[in-house]
Amino acid sequence: MERASQGIIYGINGPVVKVRGKQAFQMLEMVLVGHDRLIGEVIRVLEDETIVQVYENTTGLKPGEPVVSTGKPLTVKLGPGIMGNIFDGIERPLTRIADNTGIFIKRGSIMDNLDREKLWEVKILVRPGDHVKQGDIIAEVKETESVNHKIMVPPNVEGEVIETADDGLYNIDQVIVKVKEGRDIYNLTLVQEWPVREPRPYCHRLPLNIPLITGQRVIDILFPMAKGGAAAIPGGFGTGKTLTQHQLAKWANADIIVYVGCGERGNEITEVLEDFPKLIDPRSGRPLMERTVLIGNTSNMPVAAREASIYTGITIAEYYRDMGYDVAIMADSTSRWAEALREISGRLEEMPAEEGFPAYLPSRLSEFYERAGRVENFNGTTGSVSIIGAVSPQGGDFSEPVTQNTKRFIRCFWALDKALAYTRHYPAINWINSYSEYSDQLEGWYRENASPEFMDRKTEISRILQEEGKLLDIVKLIGSDILPEEQKLVLEIAKVIRQGFLQQNAYHEQDTYVPIQKQYLMMDSILRAHAGASRLVALGIPVSVIRKSGVFEELIKMKYNISNDDPDAFEKLNSKTESILNEIESDYRASGRVNEV
Repeated sequence: MERASQGIIYGINGPVVKVRGKQAFQMLEMVLVGHDRLIGEVIRVLEDETIVQVYENTTGLKPGEPVVSTGKPLTVKLGPGIMGNIFDGIERPLTRIADNTGIFIKRGSIMDNLDREKLWEVKILVRPGDHVKQGDIIAEVKETESVNHKIMVPPNVEGEVIETADDGLYNIDQVIVKVKEGRDIYNLTLVQEWPVREPRPYCHRLPLNIPLITGQRVIDILFPMAKGGAAAIPGGFGTGKTLTQHQLAKWANADIIVYVGCGERGNEITEVLEDFPKLIDPRSGRPLMERTVLIGNTSNMPVAAREASIYTGITIAEYYRDMGYDVAIMADSTSRWAEALREISGRLEEMPAEEGFPAYLPSRLSEFYERAGRVENFNGTTGSVSIIGAVSPQGGDFSEPVTQNTKRFIRCFWALDKALAYTRHYPAINWINSYSEYSDQLEGWYRENASPEFMDRKTEISRILQEEGKLLDIVKLIGSDILPEEQKLVLEIAKVIRQGFLQQNAYHEQDTYVPIQKQYLMMDSILRAHAGASRLVALGIPVSVIRKSGVFEELIKMKYNISNDDPDAFEKLNSKTESILNEIESDYRASGRVNEV
């Protein structure tokens, strides 16, 4: 229930509005600004004035117009109807707004976040006399063919069930369960509200020892991410951030995908909105949108809503986590979100820090990334929120403040390289500048589910790539001809690793997703060939002879030639590789040109 008008506008500076009135507003309270009732949020409370950031265009707003308190913080509605929907930064449904107002959102377009008229088939799971507490599942709704929506007791509610509805069709406002605690009676519906800036509660955190398998070899092998972890994808224009996030959204072993398009160009957001509904979920063969929610906030939309969109997305992700789902949230991009903070901070006349960003940029980034985690919920289920944030540093400069501060709060850094992207090496993740701090925690899982030798093979692959990086600096100065044969072999094997293993074709049916078992077998085949070739080099056989045999080309083509469900084919490949190398050795021994060691 709205209270009476509590303030009068006396100053307007873009999305920042100064308000004076007799009664004080509360910090982070949601208010309705002006005659058009624009949605705003209190961000500063002083003795004689209140500062409000408005989430809509303030054009035409005038001093003297009223500001009305809603008595509650900025919240989102959580219930059936979220999956498959497209919202703006404050959870307004863009599709229904477009149907009502046209292609542009009119100011003051206050519309129900979720469809209040749609009827859902509800299955009640509790009975009168049951004792329930926060997080307990009281009903189920088939939200989409891919998502079974679990209706939970809201936080801070506990008591005895005194009345339940029958199984049947209900809208989100109808009471399905009544709970009594002392003299209080709670009427529970299909929907609950939650403040976006407050993390949702859970029972306790769990260790991050299960990987988020993406099917992308450079990630799963070299820089793995744990379920419930936080990762950043920094890269300049054209390095493939959006395509990489598309791949992660499509193939990562997460149950729910939340995609936040935060401040990106309108044509990029349009591309996402057009492409995602066309993507097919490889798990079910159904549209990927059935387990995806999109939050679109383009660079020409109100800057304050861009700042809120990140929190809206993470709150929705936590809600599905509480049901026991593994959720992956893609934020594209946190740089635009940080620019929104900078603009609002400038209008508030705050003292700027590095490159004009506010001094509290690190704390805001930590508030977002630290809401990731794998947890045990109050209902006994296990869920996770994995955050993958894209960063768009100007000119690809990773030393700028957003990238540097992001690195403080994430443990997985996938640095995109413009040079790799321009040579059509995708994903363009630079294996020298990237890192993952989850590898040690995931070692047990990989040894048990892939191979006991998995980590040893991974370490050897990384060592070869690191050695290649050092050798290339020498090659640039003096050329490769002067290198000893052992180092020439390192360069050849590194080329095989780069082209046949790290490079991956998102549009190739066989190569777009690779199961972890095949990834290990590919890695194993390359290292076996390396060991065999090293033996020949030690006998004095030139690398050029080994190269002419075609053994390296066979290894590069295995990603296309060997099916994902045919692991036995690697035995044939290994036998063929060994046969070729043995033949080279026999020929050289017959000619008497080998160096016996």
